[in-house]
Amino acid sequence: MAPESLRGTGSGGYDALWLALREGADADARATELLEPLRAALPPGGPLVIWDLGCGTGSLGRWLAPRLADRPQRWVLFDGDAGLLAKAHVPAPFTTREGDLSALRAADLADASLVAASALLDVLDPARLDGLAAAITTAGCPALFTLTVAGDVRLDPPDPLDADLVAAFNDHQRRTGLLGPDAVAAATEAFARRGAAVLTSPSPWRLGPDQAALTAAWLRGWVAAAVEQRPDLAPAAARYLRRRLPDGGLRAEISHTDLLAVPGGIT
Repeated sequence: MAPESLRGTGSGGYDALWLALREGADADARATELLEPLRAALPPGGPLVIWDLGCGTGSLGRWLAPRLADRPQRWVLFDGDAGLLAKAHVPAPFTTREGDLSALRAADLADASLVAASALLDVLDPARLDGLAAAITTAGCPALFTLTVAGDVRLDPPDPLDADLVAAFNDHQRRTGLLGPDAVAAATEAFARRGAAVLTSPSPWRLGPDQAALTAAWLRGWVAAAVEQRPDLAPAAARYLRRRLPDGGLRAEISHTDLLAVPGGIT
């Protein structure tokens, strides 16, 4: 979950400090249940070529590469933000490629054994999602999308303003036609319509006092996005942050979903 206030200054990317702060929570949240069907969907024999779309600094690759370590791997780290690509690395041979995701075609993925991405689907609009699904299914490789925003937030202790902020934030995620919390349903339909089998699994962030810096950064960004969507919430939201932040005891469960798409079906 990355509100607009946490975006960096690159071409649509996110601030590298925010990406570093969230990397541990991302790793803890990703759905390991999808790893076995993913392995079964990979082409047999030979090295794997894995494209990481919207790779940022490579945190998904740092999580996934060791979990596929029984196969030689080569990663293609693809992003539109040159600044993040300059910091990107994974524990396997890799190349970086700067490019526009909307221009990606099946021919670009001709050598791909797997397409992977993290926190990507919810920041696409329907046309870009459809183009991406078409490119992947035509190329015939499986795709793993992790940490797509699902729209639910549960906070402990609860607060009367929570529900208004959840609704405003979700509306903010849909601004300018982006899919936001509708992305998993839209991706499931887009891949299934092209004959792919789709598996999903919850991958919630669970934040607490032991992650106080991340929890506070997320909360400030989440509230800021909600207030941008609904300026009338600003006075109450300022009081809300004063209540929530000082004691560091807030716990939050922030829903995400991981999705595996396998062209031609799962055997």
